[in-house]
Amino acid sequence: MLARLARLARSRLPDPARTGLSWWLIAIQTAIVLLVGGGIAWYASGMLHQLADEQGDARVQLAATTAREDLRRIGEDAHATARALADRPTLQRLLAEGQSEALPPFLHHWCDIGSVDACAVMSGKTIVAVFGPPLDWDQIVTAGAEQGGTFMTLSATEHVPLLGARAGLSDGRLTVYVVRRLDARLAATLSEQVGAQIQLIDYRAYTGGAVNAFTPLYAAALADGHSAVMRIDSQELYAASTPVFASSGEAIALIEARLPASAVDAPTRHLERKLLVAALILAALAVLAGVLLGELVAGPVRALTQAARRLSAGDFSASIPPGGAAEVGVLARTMEDMRRSLIDLTSTLRRREAEAQAVLSGIVEGVYAVDKNRIIRYLNPQAAKLLGVAPEQAVGRFCGDVLKPREEDGRRPCEARCPILRARAEGSARTIELLRAARGEPRITVITSAAQVDGLQVQVIRDETELEAVRRARDSVLANISHEFRTPLAAQLASIELLREGMETMAPAQQRELVASLERGTLRLTQLIDNLLESVRIESGQLAIRRQSVGVAEIVEDAQALVGSLLTQRRQRLIVELPEDLPQVTGDKTRLTQVFVNLLANATKFAPEGSDVRIGAGLEGAAVRAWVEDEGPGPAADDGELFARFRRGAQEPEPAGLGLGLWLVKSIIDRHGGQVSFERTAQARTRFTFTLPLERT
Repeated sequence: MLARLARLARSRLPDPARTGLSWWLIAIQTAIVLLVGGGIAWYASGMLHQLADEQGDARVQLAATTAREDLRRIGEDAHATARALADRPTLQRLLAEGQSEALPPFLHHWCDIGSVDACAVMSGKTIVAVFGPPLDWDQIVTAGAEQGGTFMTLSATEHVPLLGARAGLSDGRLTVYVVRRLDARLAATLSEQVGAQIQLIDYRAYTGGAVNAFTPLYAAALADGHSAVMRIDSQELYAASTPVFASSGEAIALIEARLPASAVDAPTRHLERKLLVAALILAALAVLAGVLLGELVAGPVRALTQAARRLSAGDFSASIPPGGAAEVGVLARTMEDMRRSLIDLTSTLRRREAEAQAVLSGIVEGVYAVDKNRIIRYLNPQAAKLLGVAPEQAVGRFCGDVLKPREEDGRRPCEARCPILRARAEGSARTIELLRAARGEPRITVITSAAQVDGLQVQVIRDETELEAVRRARDSVLANISHEFRTPLAAQLASIELLREGMETMAPAQQRELVASLERGTLRLTQLIDNLLESVRIESGQLAIRRQSVGVAEIVEDAQALVGSLLTQRRQRLIVELPEDLPQVTGDKTRLTQVFVNLLANATKFAPEGSDVRIGAGLEGAAVRAWVEDEGPGPAADDGELFARFRRGAQEPEPAGLGLGLWLVKSIIDRHGGQVSFERTAQARTRFTFTLPLERT
């Protein structure tokens, strides 16, 4: 039965391929409005109540934290009162003259001025003069000695926490103490200031008191160390608790803030009614907008469809027609930009590939010449270095005695299969020999012998051991380069194919994402090629550093523009912290921009998605100290090859990179006369720091 109804419903629906876009827009808009109209009351009610709870929690938590901040300010005021009292010449004179009966009224006056409950002048733990209620001054002196100028303690004589401050007199023998009781009177003052009911609870009352509705709140606040908040339905109120700790780490008190639930619920109900009325009005307007939008969009979209078909067929020559509604116009301009970008990207990829294939290398081989008796007559420095002898020591000796090839079956190759003798008969010869050089380990070599000319015969000797190592390194680098080029090229080819195949049905957001993927792939290829070419210039000694005056802010701005797409891809935020008065530095702006680009690219790769990447700089002596910091795990602690060429970390989050970035950073900074270093900060962040010389005046 259900299957029959489903088939009947499908048969009555219009064919999507034969239905106009305007009709579909109206139908979809109407369906959305009906769904919104039916569910908005239920959903809005739940959301409003949730927002009300969040608002109540935020208000009461703000009140609690504000009260704790007010306590900190009260402590600072008490400390200022203690210092001011200790510096009063009148107090010093009364103490010097021994007028003990005049000290309490004087202290009373200062207690009133500083809004404190008790003042005392102590010599060690001996009371010289005091004003205020009876307190355990020995405990107060001990707390001050442990915690410093401002301290907190739990009174042994009453269940009221104490906040105090102290300051020494100029003679160094006496100390002034001022104390403020964290009692109900202070709680009432805080309540007026923060706009909520505040209670100051002695920590001992919490630990020794009975369990009540607020006990879980206090426990959560102490466990968190900062604050906790919850709605207590049995009391119909929101409550927050913030612990107060002495500087020694001892828990002293709990600040409790209360807010009646009725203060939040009443506005919520009023807003709920308004939202329902607004939803009904907006629903009617949405239906009308759907009708108008369908007629406005249909025509230009048909033109865009034809243009998209041309693009999918590989025809990039025809431009995209503009026009239509704002969204369709944006789509048309985006498609036009995409068409131009595809043309530019294709040209750029071909050019970069040609540049990569133009990287060449060569080797220098050893050469020696012998006469008809195989006596060495010439030995170049490369061959002499390979054999471990001086050229003058080798000339005039039998070549077998200098080369010392490994014996086979008790016979030297010179007697059985000498390439020199074979070349005389065959025109040329080539053999592999294991030579026992004068110094170092035996070397595997390839000896190529030419025919004899004018009594001399030339041999080319190549150290196969080192060549094999070079070949392995070359193969590894070329394989790595091929992989690194192939990965973004494959991703870009896939993006282009998706664009071509889905041009008619793909949403604008998807098209923009594919274009952004193409841009990121091109930027990645550009960075790889730039780093590779820069390393070749450095190794060949062709890197020239321009000495010019440049601002660090300009360099950072250029680097940010180049790496912006990588940051956007990983949803990372770049935080720049540069002083406005930072002086100019002397260096090559292009090379220094590459330093920041490599460090930022390294940071975006290792840092988690959605994290912050920071750039900062500051003046340090006669140089500017700049740094790039991320929240990634950083290299291993025992990593001694961090700045080595073609070195890639063991904790790479992805197989991207040639291992040239940090090596180039160090090479460029070294040529600027600076230094590069790595560290893990106290905030568990990875920081790369380098210095640059200031502009010469």
